Amino acid sequence: MSASIFDPILMGSHKLQNRIVMNPMTRCRADVSAVPTPIMATYYGHRATAGLIVTEGTAPSPNGRGYARTPGLWSDAQVAAWKPVTAAAHAKGAQIFAQIMHTGRVSHPGNMPAGAKIVAPSAIALAGQMYTDAEGMQDYPVPQEMTEADIQQAKAEFVTAAKNAIAAGFDGVELHSANGYLLEQFLSPDTNKRSDGWGGTVAKRSRFVLEVAQEVVAAIGGDKVGIRISPYGTASGMAAYAEVDETYLALVAALDKIGLVYVHLVDHAAMGNPAIPAEFRAKLRAAWPRTFILGGSLDAASGQAAVDSRAADLVGFGRAFIANPDLVARMKAGAELNAPDFSTFYTPGEKGYTDYPSLA
Repeated sequence: MSASIFDPILMGSHKLQNRIVMNPMTRCRADVSAVPTPIMATYYGHRATAGLIVTEGTAPSPNGRGYARTPGLWSDAQVAAWKPVTAAAHAKGAQIFAQIMHTGRVSHPGNMPAGAKIVAPSAIALAGQMYTDAEGMQDYPVPQEMTEADIQQAKAEFVTAAKNAIAAGFDGVELHSANGYLLEQFLSPDTNKRSDGWGGTVAKRSRFVLEVAQEVVAAIGGDKVGIRISPYGTASGMAAYAEVDETYLALVAALDKIGLVYVHLVDHAAMGNPAIPAEFRAKLRAAWPRTFILGGSLDAASGQAAVDSRAADLVGFGRAFIANPDLVARMKAGAELNAPDFSTFYTPGEKGYTDYPSLA
């Protein structure tokens, strides 16, 4: 008989109270210095009946902070402010991983600390605009092509952020190699036009991601490191390319040797993105021997079906967790879910953040 999504499970050495993951979601509630605010502890604490919480994308450095009011993990003040968040999660039994997100070219100086610079594998601007608190919508600037020194610095920033996460009480970190941010920018031939040791072939384009993973694992241990990927995704100017299947199958095989605890696959087909081909998804799943997380527009029934079919070990929920602090209890009871208020997803303050009602 198949396991229920409400059953406990081991993820490496981590004892999860169920197979339900709170997916990482940008919420823009940190302060101007990228320091988490007290309401963030309330928000995550309310949702800590999940087995695993993966936080919103958290910048490893000033250069990696692309959005307004997103948190960081590079300063002592940030580490101190994350401690009540991790304590609130643990108080209700959840394990909590910090998602380390370097935005690369998906950035604007209006959202960055003074002296930070926008870096990417190649000097190719993302089309379109992004929001800044001071000046509203602004065009994406052309990023600086990373020098060898920039690449080594960025790797070191991931390692420092991972160590800081453990110091702040997190159970591990998730490397954000999805949705068009820096790690995925290296993987794609559309955003990586380099002809040196960091681009030009599948292996060279994958090198940065693999070296980041290797160095973070060396710093905090493979059992505390997962990765999020989004092949075929279209976020932040991404698109599928000829070698996409080859790239990700080789990447997953190499990450297996490095010893990460999980792979977190994002499939946003239900939100209008191209579907990940079923055959390719099955190959990815088969190539990964440890915990495999599937996220993207699931509900209780489709999440259970993914576990039943062994397409995933854990299933992630995003927007449903925004609007339902007691999502696990609601799904268990078959109760109606609150609808999310899209207008408050990225606004400051408690409205649309800590004020959604629970059944109780």
